[in-house]
Amino acid sequence: MTKGLLYICYLFVLSLVSSTHAAGLPNTIEKIKPSIVAIGTYNRLSSPTSNILGTGFVVGDGHQVATNAHVIPSNLNAKKEKLVIYIGQGANIEMRYANVEQLDTQHDLAVIKISGKPLKPLSLSSKHVKEGELFAFTGFPIGAILGLNPVTHRGIISSITPVATPAKNTKSLTIKQLKALKNPYNVYQLDATAYPGNSGSPVFDPQTGEVVAVINKVLVKSTKESLLSDPSAITYAIPIKHLKKLL
Repeated sequence: MTKGLLYICYLFVLSLVSSTHAAGLPNTIEKIKPSIVAIGTYNRLSSPTSNILGTGFVVGDGHQVATNAHVIPSNLNAKKEKLVIYIGQGANIEMRYANVEQLDTQHDLAVIKISGKPLKPLSLSSKHVKEGELFAFTGFPIGAILGLNPVTHRGIISSITPVATPAKNTKSLTIKQLKALKNPYNVYQLDATAYPGNSGSPVFDPQTGEVVAVINKVLVKSTKESLLSDPSAITYAIPIKHLKKLL
C-alpha cells in the first residue's frame, strides 16, 4: 500500500471519528442540561435581588452541586445575602437555597448542599484523559445577561500542564502561585473559549456525558475587562479526581 493511500485511509478514519462525536453531542447536551445550574446570591432588599456568579452541576445524591471555590462569596453574612442556585432556563426558573458542604481552595473546588427535591446528578468519569481528546462543557458564560440559558462549547485537551507555570522571576508570581509551585498538580488546558460565568462548568465526554473535569479559569491576554471582547481561547480545567475526594 502506497503512502498516499495510507494517508487517505487515515483521513477517512479521522472523519468518521469526528462525525460520530458530532452526532452524539446533541443527544448528550439534551441529557445533561437539567443537571446544569447557575450559582449566585439572593437578597430581597437589594437591587437587583439576584446576582449570578458562576455555573455548577448536580452530583452525588442529587442534593449536592459542584462548582469552583472562587465562585462562592466569602462575605455573604456581611452583605446579608443568601447562597442560591437557579434551575431551569428562559422564563421557567426555580431558585433554591444552598449551603457550603465542602471547600477545597487548593484545587479551587466546592460542593454545596441544596434544598428541595433531589435533581438528576451527572456521572463522574474514571477514564484516563489524553491530550488531543475532544470534550465539551456547558454553563452560563455571561451570567443572565441574555437570560438564563446554558451554552455549550467544545474543544480538545491541548495540554496536560502544571497548575502554576513559573514566570520570568519570582517577583512576577503571586503568593498563591508560589504555594502551588511547591506542590503542583496537573490541570487540563483546552483550546476552547470560556468566559467568567463558565467557572464551575462540567467538562464532559460528548458521547456519554460523563464529567472529566471542572472549568476553573481562562488565560487573560491583557486585562480582565478584555475577556468578553478579546478572549484568549485558552481555558483550564481541574481533573475530576479532585472533586471525587470531596464526595
